[in-house]
Amino acid sequence: MQTQQYLQQRRKFAAALLAFIFILAAVDTAEAGKKEKPEKKVKKSDCGEWQWSVCVPTSGDCGLGTREGTRTGAECKQTMKTQRCKIPCNWKKQFGAECKYQFQAWGECDLNTALKTRTGSLKRALHNADCQKTVTISKPCGKLTKPKPQAESKKKKKEGKKQEKMLD
Repeated sequence: MQTQQYLQQRRKFAAALLAFIFILAAVDTAEAGKKEKPEKKVKKSDCGEWQWSVCVPTSGDCGLGTREGTRTGAECKQTMKTQRCKIPCNWKKQFGAECKYQFQAWGECDLNTALKTRTGSLKRALHNADCQKTVTISKPCGKLTKPKPQAESKKKKKEGKKQEKMLD
């Protein structure tokens, strides 16, 4: 009886060993069936960097527009392309439509020139635009606090007109 048990255990062990070998062979053939993917080739492009022109508005001097890009290279498929762009309408076009500046408060009025000035430092440049780091702008001072002799003459004219109406 012990020999029967021994034989039965031996058969189980042999079956388990065969099953293990079969599984190993199946896994090995599955891996061999997979083709190794060649590593992606690094594209060594002969093309240069894109150089973009300034944004040209479709109508007016701000809003939606287009810009053209170019690049050089012997094997480039595309050497020119057009891109949509937008010029904000509240930017100071005096310094370039693609340059945004942060301005200080207006300075005191210069009585010699009758102008007041302020400076702005570059806050943002769109599409690598060539912008000045700081800019200065001037504008007329506006009404100065000088007494106006004309004010009295206007009052006299109004009074004269009122008297004419009363006489009529």
